[in-house]
Amino acid sequence: MKELINSLNGDKVIWAFVALLALFSFMPVFSASSNLAYMRHGTGNTFTYLLKHGIQIFVGFYIIYKVHKVPYHYFRAISKIALPIVWVLLVYTLLKGTVIDGANASRWIQIPYIGITFQTSTLAAIVLYVYVAHYLSKKRETPVTFKNSLVELWLPVFITIMLILPANFSTAALIFSMVVMLAFVGKYPLKYIGIIVGAGILSLMFFILVAKAFPNAFPNRVDTWMKRIDNFASNKPDEDEYQIEKAKIAIASGKIYGLGPGKSIQKNFLPQSSSDFIYAIIVEEYGIFGGLVVMGLYLLLLFRFVVAAHKANSIFGKLVVVGLGFPIIFQAMTNMAVAVELFPVTGQTLPLISSGGSSIWMTCIAIGIILSVTKKEEEIAQELADKQKREEALQRLIDKQLQEEEEAAQVENENFSVEDKTNPLEPILKKNQ
Repeated sequence: MKELINSLNGDKVIWAFVALLALFSFMPVFSASSNLAYMRHGTGNTFTYLLKHGIQIFVGFYIIYKVHKVPYHYFRAISKIALPIVWVLLVYTLLKGTVIDGANASRWIQIPYIGITFQTSTLAAIVLYVYVAHYLSKKRETPVTFKNSLVELWLPVFITIMLILPANFSTAALIFSMVVMLAFVGKYPLKYIGIIVGAGILSLMFFILVAKAFPNAFPNRVDTWMKRIDNFASNKPDEDEYQIEKAKIAIASGKIYGLGPGKSIQKNFLPQSSSDFIYAIIVEEYGIFGGLVVMGLYLLLLFRFVVAAHKANSIFGKLVVVGLGFPIIFQAMTNMAVAVELFPVTGQTLPLISSGGSSIWMTCIAIGIILSVTKKEEEIAQELADKQKREEALQRLIDKQLQEEEEAAQVENENFSVEDKTNPLEPILKKNQ
């Protein structure tokens, strides 16, 4: 175990927080999966779901380990190559994607012969964030013209978002918000950001009008968004309101210290108790105290991301940490806000805690890249420490040599300074006698 820990590079604090969140996830997932077990198997046995979650977490940490060993500057070229591939996957998802748990949109694709499904929009988000970070770091030292950036930066962004938007509005909105935030951090001109935000809003309105005019092109999606927003504002009863109501009951039942691990009642009524609304189950079982601890872990992880970005020795490294780290925390806060009805229902999971293979693995890829950046800083710090040790060792050798020379010179001086009391004329005097 000690050898394994020593083989982990990068920021050890980030490793620790990620491990804590992953380990904690087993308890709420094991408890909240009983609803799925009853619905799908009628047995209530959640061991299968716990085992599946354990495999997903294990694979996720393996992904982190492998990704963080890759020098982070390699991801510059990878993002440029991967972006067109991601577009193809997004188009395929729209046309031939898989529907899971009754969702009225195709968000997943199934890997042939394996049977594993993953949500392509999460992979697209990671690739896009790295691409944007690469562009902003490349243009940081040169003046940015809106015309050039429109083609090189914003055209790929809008293509990616428009391919995600028909099936997943919340993810598209999250990605656009994070890209705008990354552009602001990367010192992209503020007036250009205003133009892009305005263009984004106009594009969304145009898309809604087209979807309303041709409802068969995007069945149910625009109506679903509008319905969720209307219900959020007016509190009309529907399926989403039912889930929010049960989530609020769960949170209220938890009080300060909760009902205890595995003793949730509302997990039997919440359809997405192990994924979208798992935070409500956490508060019900562990109370407000447990909910605040989980929130605190994410905030501490955010603080560590800020520290890692500050320590990065390159603009690209700083922007990669911000572009990949902040969305993880923002997604977590969005999930919590939905549970307490601060936001409309979005379908965003709680990173590293909610069940679901693709969401866990994509989060692990992002964390692996971040750790790769911090690994570089760690290597530089280690090189500086080794250099200082070599200089100190060399100085000790020099001091030792100087001391030996000084002692030898002192002995030699002492030999010459011994007073010779013998009269040099004494042999002559004795001879004359």
